[in-house]
Amino acid sequence: MTGLSAAGDDAGPGEPGMTGLSAAAGLGRTSALAVACARDLARHAAEHPGLFPARPFDAGFFHSLGLVGAFGSPWATAGELRAVNRAALWVFAVDLQVDHVAKSREEVAALVGDCLAVAAGDAPRGPLTQCLASLRDDLGADPRWRDQLERMLAAMLKEWDWRESGATPGLEEYLRNADSCGSAFVNLSHWLATGDQWTLANLDLVRAADDEVQRYLRLLNDLTTYDREARWGDANALTLGAGRAEVTERMARHARTAAELIDPLRETSPRTALYLERQVGFNTGFYGVSDYWGEL
Repeated sequence: MTGLSAAGDDAGPGEPGMTGLSAAAGLGRTSALAVACARDLARHAAEHPGLFPARPFDAGFFHSLGLVGAFGSPWATAGELRAVNRAALWVFAVDLQVDHVAKSREEVAALVGDCLAVAAGDAPRGPLTQCLASLRDDLGADPRWRDQLERMLAAMLKEWDWRESGATPGLEEYLRNADSCGSAFVNLSHWLATGDQWTLANLDLVRAADDEVQRYLRLLNDLTTYDREARWGDANALTLGAGRAEVTERMARHARTAAELIDPLRETSPRTALYLERQVGFNTGFYGVSDYWGEL
């Protein structure tokens, strides 16, 4: 994928068109933005220590989330990134609850039901749904947001069923369940909080591109965190029987399709297009060196 070809009149720090000292200054600002985001996330998590234990939510975890938020939208303020950062944090929290805390399908189903009830307006009944209610209130409980939340939670429950039954779905079925990784939920939260007028009026087009990005990221995660996910027992395309060559080929296919869908967005919403590209680019580089999770 390529970035924007030109910066435009409203180019801000970290946007295309910057060279030399200005580019270095942009990187410095983005790094400072990431630190501010990480501190906000750490403070938020400290309010619910039982939900965010030090293992696996170590200091590096919060800095990692701060980085991906800041480098995805380097023109933003920390306040503007609050929704995307806290949505990402919440996805990791619910993932831990489903995969490693819940002891039965009934517990997982009850958790899903509680979250969907709170998304629809009910009062929260515990730390997990308190964090979700705060996010809901910030975003105005948009029905598209509730729908994406339901898709994500249903996909997580399906993965739980696969693991417990020993099922080995093929790669096509596995990728149809890619909402489990939460990327689309996080990005939708970001656009509902900060999206420009065109993006908010054309979310169907934006989300179609985002779905391809999500499939790419699902496989990127599987390919680069295989050892950790095998230890943890998490769903992973490789542990379910897909070969590395097959996964790599599918990643390339989804990257190409995503690029084709993102390209038309440039003229109407260049920052939305750039944000999606940066999700692919940042995570490709990040996963080549590190992982978001700390040790469990």
